[in-house]
Amino acid sequence: MKLTSDAIAHAALHALNEVGLDGLTMRVLAKELGVQAPTLYWHMKNKQELLDAMADLLAAEAAEGLEAPRRDESWQEWLVALAVRNRRTLLRYRDGARVAAGAYSRHPSVVRTIELILRTLQDAGFEPATAARAFPVILHYTIGFTIEEQARAGADYDRNPYAEGLAFDAERFPLTAGVAGDLYNEDTDANFEYGLRIILTGMSGFVVQRLGKAQE
Repeated sequence: MKLTSDAIAHAALHALNEVGLDGLTMRVLAKELGVQAPTLYWHMKNKQELLDAMADLLAAEAAEGLEAPRRDESWQEWLVALAVRNRRTLLRYRDGARVAAGAYSRHPSVVRTIELILRTLQDAGFEPATAARAFPVILHYTIGFTIEEQARAGADYDRNPYAEGLAFDAERFPLTAGVAGDLYNEDTDANFEYGLRIILTGMSGFVVQRLGKAQE
């Protein structure tokens, strides 16, 4: 196999499921590829450059087959589907969300996805500057939620202490006790989408505000 940046990044993603991000060293990666560690530095200057290349592959995987909204599909539903798609990609790899966090990407698939998002939001009535600031909130929420989700699924976090009995002192903490089942609901798919809906509701307010000003 010819050693390229993409080949190294693919091998690193494969190794993630075995060693996790903390265990992913150049030495481990070199062993995975059957080369000496110094050889990798001809292609990757440091680990951050490796993470950026890995994030590129994650972004390309998440964007595969992505198209603009259908005629009968609202911008909200399209963005929900996009965020769900991104989260599922990150969940395929141990610590996938940590890899994506803080990475910078100029991969063509990333730029194409951004263009589709901006076009979709502009067609929905967003000003370009508002759209540019709004959609990263969904990305950051997706990565942050998934980091937490993957941390709780890790070997070092072998149980949910709240699932063993959501017993709070109802006299001291009546509100917490009353919604304990919702606070510690383990249906991560439902929890993720619920949070998305809250964000999208807030985004919708910008469109309403803009339309109101236009009618004045």
